[in-house]
Amino acid sequence: MEMIYKRFVTEGFDEAGVLNRLDFHPPEHFNFAYDVVDALAAEEPNRRALLWTDKNGAEITFSFADIARAADKTANLLKAAGVQKGDRVMLVLKRHYQFWFAMMGLSKVGAVAVPATNLLTKKDFVYRFNAAGISAVIATAEGEVAAHIDAAAPESPTLRVKMTVRGKREGWLDFDELFETAPDRFPRPQGEEFAGDTDPMLMYFTSGTTGEPKMAWHNHLYPLGHIITARYWHNVQPDGLHFTVAETGWGKAVWGKLYGQWLCNAGVFVYDFDKFKPTDLLERIEKYKITTFCAPPTIYRFMIHEDMAAYNLSSLTYATTAGEALNPEVFHVFKRITGLSIMEGFGQTETTLTVVTMVGMTPKPGAMGRPSPAFDVAVVDEEGRPAKAGEVGEIVVRLKHGRPIGLFGGYYRDEEKTAAAHAGGVYHTGDTAWQDEDGYLWYVGRTDDLIKSSGYRIGPFEIESVLMEHPAVMECAITGAPDPVRGQVVKATVVLAPGFTPSEELKKELQTHVKKMTAPYKYPRIVDFVDALPKTISGKIKRTELR
Repeated sequence: MEMIYKRFVTEGFDEAGVLNRLDFHPPEHFNFAYDVVDALAAEEPNRRALLWTDKNGAEITFSFADIARAADKTANLLKAAGVQKGDRVMLVLKRHYQFWFAMMGLSKVGAVAVPATNLLTKKDFVYRFNAAGISAVIATAEGEVAAHIDAAAPESPTLRVKMTVRGKREGWLDFDELFETAPDRFPRPQGEEFAGDTDPMLMYFTSGTTGEPKMAWHNHLYPLGHIITARYWHNVQPDGLHFTVAETGWGKAVWGKLYGQWLCNAGVFVYDFDKFKPTDLLERIEKYKITTFCAPPTIYRFMIHEDMAAYNLSSLTYATTAGEALNPEVFHVFKRITGLSIMEGFGQTETTLTVVTMVGMTPKPGAMGRPSPAFDVAVVDEEGRPAKAGEVGEIVVRLKHGRPIGLFGGYYRDEEKTAAAHAGGVYHTGDTAWQDEDGYLWYVGRTDDLIKSSGYRIGPFEIESVLMEHPAVMECAITGAPDPVRGQVVKATVVLAPGFTPSEELKKELQTHVKKMTAPYKYPRIVDFVDALPKTISGKIKRTELR
C-alpha cells in the first residue's frame, strides 16, 4: 500500500528530485480521524501506529486498528459527557498515550482540541479557560495540574466537564474508567458534516515572549499541511519509527508525533518522561531502533556534550531540527559523531513548515533551508518590497491566491491582531532573515530583537552562533542594551559549560573570540554570566527580561 497522503495531493519535483510543487485536492468534508486513521485501520489494521514507552520501562504498541477503535470509544464517552461539535476542549496530557485517543475522538465529534502544557498554574488556566471559552478539560492526575484547574474553575464559568487520566479525583470524571465501557463504534455524522476549510479543529495558545498568549486556530485541512513535515523533512518511512521530542502541550507535538507521520503510514515513538536527560534519549534511540529523529537545537546541544560514541545509533538514518535557529557548531559536531546532517526547518504555531531543508537538498550549516512549496514565502524590507540577496527583511507568506493549507485561520476572538498579522495581503511572521544567492534563508531574529548600534542593524543569532563555538559556552542569548552614544550596544548573557567559572579574563576571551570570528562591531561590549537563561514555559528565551 502506498503512503495514504498521496490520495490528497499531487506532487512535482525539480531536476534534482527535490519537491517543488504540492497541489492539494482533499475531499469536501475532509476529517483526519475518518479519512486517514479509519482508512488505515481498514486497509492495514495491524500496521504500527504508536509505540508508547515511559521512564519506568512500560511499553505499549498500538496498531492503526487500535487507534481507530480508541478514537470511537473516546468520541462516544465525550458525547455522553455532553461535549458537542464546536466545543473547545483543553488537553493537559503530558506525553500520555490518551492524548492520541483524545485528539482523534475530538476530531470525530467535531469539537476543538486545545492542547496545553502541564506547567500551567491557576492564573494561566483562568486566562485560557475564559479567553477560549473552554467547555471541558481532560488532564493528567499526576502532579499539581488538577489542583490548579480546580482552583481556576470557580473563575471559569464556561467550564462544565473535567476528566482525569491515570488517576481519580473527587468531582472529576475518570476518562480511563469511562473508556473501558464506552461503545467502540462511532458512525460518521450525517447531515452535519465538517467544513474542512472553515470549521475549527485545533487551537493553540502561542508562546509569545511578551504579553498574554494569543489563540491561533486551525481548520480540519491543517493536518494535510504536515505532509511536507513528515515526508520531505523528517523523511519518515512506513516501516520506520519516528521520534520527535515534544510535550503534547506544544504545536511541535502534532508536527512530529501525529498528523504527517500517520499520513505517511509511519509509526510514532513516544517516551513519556518528566525530567529531560540526554542519556535517556540516546538509550531509547539505541534500544528501540529509532530511524528518524527530530528535536530542538537545545537538545542536540546537550546530546553532543555526552559520550555519544558509547551508544549504538546505527538505526538512525535522518535527523532534523526546528524551534530555534541551529548553531553551525552543533551541526558539525553531530555530523562528526553520527555521519548525519541535521536538516533544519522553520515554522510557527500559526503555520506548518514555511522554510525547510528538504530531502534531496544539500544543507548549509546555520541556514534554515528554502521556502516550502506549500507556501508563497518572501523576505521583504520595511516597505514590503522583496529584499535583495543578503539584505535582512521580514519573512512573510503572500496570500494573493488565498489562504494556503497549513496557515492558521486567525487569532480566536481577536480581529484586530488577526488583521494586523495579515496587513498588506501577506501573513507577517514577525521573524527576520536574509536570503542568499541560492535561495536559502538565514535566520536573524524576531523583528523586535534586532539591535541598532551606531547605524548598524545587528541580528542576535549570528553572534550567538559564534559564541556557541567557544568551549566555555553552554547556552547564550544576545540582546541590545541602551547606550547614550551608540543607541544600543550588544550584550551577551552566558551560561557556562561544566568546568568553567566566570572571570574578567574569560569575559575578555569571549569578546576577542567574537571579534576574530565576525565583524568587530558585533562583539558584546557587555557580558553577563548567569546560571540559567529566563525562558517561557515553552522554552523560548525571554529576551525582554534580559533587555
